[in-house]
Amino acid sequence: MFDEIEFDRIKRLPKYVFAEVNDLKMAERRAGKDVIDFSMGNPDGDTPEHIREKLVESAKKTKTHGYSTSKGIPKLLLAISDWYKRRYDCELDPMTECVATMGSKEGYAHLAYAITNPGDIAVVPDPTYPIHSYAFILAGGNVHKFGIVFDENYKIDEDQFFIDLERVFKESSPKPKYVVVNFPHNPSTATVTKDFYVRIVAMAKKERFYVISDIAYGDITFDGYVTPSIMEVEGAKDVAVESFTLSKSYNMAGWRVGFFVGNKKLIGALQKIKSWLDYGMFTPIQVAATVALNGDQQCVKDITDKYSHRQNILIEAFERAGWSLKRNQATMFVWAPLPKCVEHLGSLEFSKRLLVEAGVAVAPGIGFGEYGENYVRIALIENDNRIRQAARNIKKFLEQFEEGK
Repeated sequence: MFDEIEFDRIKRLPKYVFAEVNDLKMAERRAGKDVIDFSMGNPDGDTPEHIREKLVESAKKTKTHGYSTSKGIPKLLLAISDWYKRRYDCELDPMTECVATMGSKEGYAHLAYAITNPGDIAVVPDPTYPIHSYAFILAGGNVHKFGIVFDENYKIDEDQFFIDLERVFKESSPKPKYVVVNFPHNPSTATVTKDFYVRIVAMAKKERFYVISDIAYGDITFDGYVTPSIMEVEGAKDVAVESFTLSKSYNMAGWRVGFFVGNKKLIGALQKIKSWLDYGMFTPIQVAATVALNGDQQCVKDITDKYSHRQNILIEAFERAGWSLKRNQATMFVWAPLPKCVEHLGSLEFSKRLLVEAGVAVAPGIGFGEYGENYVRIALIENDNRIRQAARNIKKFLEQFEEGK
């Protein structure tokens, strides 16, 4: 009798492509099979000891167990503004230009919910981390996409990016209100220069839109590359906000702690909506996050060095398996074009067969958008021995597709 009741917001969500691979992965494991899992960006290392110790110390205090503050405790907000000052020489008011979030994903969902009117348009380059698009769709907005173009070293073609972005603005009615950028990029690992942000701030002021920047992988960089921030650009706070998460830099994925900074109007909207919807993170987590941001950053370097090393091991091992890959400059991922001999399968079918036949799980590129097709994302979350074993399994898997077999 309730079949006629519809949930329109949920109906706007497509089938979650990654769920197919995850369900298959669980089925394989239930059957007792070993799965080497590169499918999710879930850090495999410990949270640094000094951060865990601070969590325990704070959790032992009775006064830390009550309701917290939805926008973040003052010490954490100050640590966030200090982090930006040290890293990007950017001055931020801790109380009006910073807000702590339960990871960046929650922040995106609530920000979009707070600022999106029905029919508003957000521009999201494709492929993309799904919440960047679906935060706006769930909030009643619409998303316009274009494919990002990068070279063999995963550097964005910035001129082409702005040609495509300007085309979207000419073709869209109404004009887009928001543009989402995410560099270093998930899933493609692509990077940009500071000049990219200079150009997008200038365009935002000319075309009257807000920029929402995500630098979740800003710390995970290699070979001398340093992630720029939109907040370095003069006037950026007039038109932009930026998000960061402690998940990857400090191996704190399950802690769910991140933040947004920048434009007071957008930050105020996020603060206000959060005050209605949550009571903030558990206070000891916020205290420990403060220590992470303010403390010795050698742990971040160690974590980054591990990913750099694993990328080298993976590229070398997969090359021997017949899968040629290029080294990138950032993130904990490898964005891998399908081997020529299996391109006809497409990324989803390839991922499913690789899992069942080789015991190796990867994320199909089509799950990140139509421009992700013919790629898979490989997370660097398995150790050296497991990477080499995966390569041996992949070699056997690919042999069946070689000419003459």
